Amino acid sequence: MDMAPNIIFILTDDQGPWAAGCYGNPEIRTPNLDRIAATGIRFDNFFVTIPVCSPSRASFLTGRIPSQHGVHDWIREGNTGPDAASYLQDEICYTDILSEHGWTCGLSGKWHLGNSTLPQHGFSHWFAHEKGGGPYNDATLVRNGELVTVPGYVTTAITDDALAFIDNHANNDNPFYLSVHYTAPHSPWTGHPQDIVDSYDDCPFESCPQEDPHPWAGGLSNNLGNRESLKGYFAAVTAMDYDVGRILDKIEDKGIRDNTLVVFTSDNGFSCGHHGFWGKGNGTRPLNMYENSIKVPFLSSHPGVIPEGSVQPAMASGYDFMPTLLDYLNLPLPEDRNYPGRSFLAALKGEENSGRDNVVIYDEYGTTRMIRTAEWKYVHRYPDGPNELYDLQNDPDERDNLVADNAQANRIKTMKTQMETWFATYSVPDKDGRDYNVTGSGQLRPVGQKWEDDRKPFA
Repeated sequence: MDMAPNIIFILTDDQGPWAAGCYGNPEIRTPNLDRIAATGIRFDNFFVTIPVCSPSRASFLTGRIPSQHGVHDWIREGNTGPDAASYLQDEICYTDILSEHGWTCGLSGKWHLGNSTLPQHGFSHWFAHEKGGGPYNDATLVRNGELVTVPGYVTTAITDDALAFIDNHANNDNPFYLSVHYTAPHSPWTGHPQDIVDSYDDCPFESCPQEDPHPWAGGLSNNLGNRESLKGYFAAVTAMDYDVGRILDKIEDKGIRDNTLVVFTSDNGFSCGHHGFWGKGNGTRPLNMYENSIKVPFLSSHPGVIPEGSVQPAMASGYDFMPTLLDYLNLPLPEDRNYPGRSFLAALKGEENSGRDNVVIYDEYGTTRMIRTAEWKYVHRYPDGPNELYDLQNDPDERDNLVADNAQANRIKTMKTQMETWFATYSVPDKDGRDYNVTGSGQLRPVGQKWEDDRKPFA
């Protein structure tokens, strides 16, 4: 790369890798996600740090786990108004570093990390969703520090703003960074373009088996067997995909495609009836670590740098993204943050010997923690379970919990010790998720910040 590249980071909300054509789903139409994959690389084993939106987004931005940055659940309060709180005020985001090194940083879409009215962490352009989700039509967003009702379909409104940002900065001397954060395909699964909804009338939805209700299934699982909800979810993805195409067309029309890194991913996975529930990590009680919850699509394209049409089996996590992006741009990683991740740049460039053959993935969601190797997954719930062990090679759908199998006792002991050592290495004592009653019902305020009242930080 002779010139510093522009960067477009597209982040969806509640999209599992199964919900894309390039990941093998013949039912859902995603020609533009497929276009990114065809012109770049597809990661088949990319994981988030936590299977829920706000803390996962915080980990992408900071390179740190929830037990470091202190966001442990979706942010229920403190997005706007007099009690608005900046949940990442003590963190260094990669956008801070990009801004310091000459990138013009813009946000179009969902922030959901507190104080949505305040541009922060290096962003000079700020068109943020008021909260974390809501109606898909006539949504409330923030422009110039004011809450405004934006007419029309919110996915289109976010894209229109992103296109205007590109128009304004495509020919500047300095590069730009643009976060395009869609609310799609998060609920509600209504209000989407009717022609797209109708186009799924005859879809058999074999990619979303509506299984018998899971014994832990939560409230969203009242959608089990609801074809209209399935049509709405698929339509949300296809409508979003159309607008991704508009962004790709724009950078091609502007002549900057060859100098722009495009990344597409999601904040957490999702089940639409798989395993007998609808939702993500908080789609069950207790909270879950199923593959559909922790795995997300990860696509990246940069002509001439990232090989076209390649597939990467190496495992990587959201906590690896910041080290990788800064490595890609030859920018320094702060030295005082105790980062748990490491760069997967070699894997991103398609190198077979990427040095990630023995990567282990760790996840947390409150008192639920997970360690996952290429072959095995162990889920531990403090203080007293229920716990899970899955042989992913022979049981990829996680149907047979082997935690009570005496033959696996040593494996469980070893994996649990490895997991606890890892979290002890990186957790910050007053932000450790094991110490908080995280239920999946939302976070009310930043942990470690004292308020005049005595509300606990979790709902």
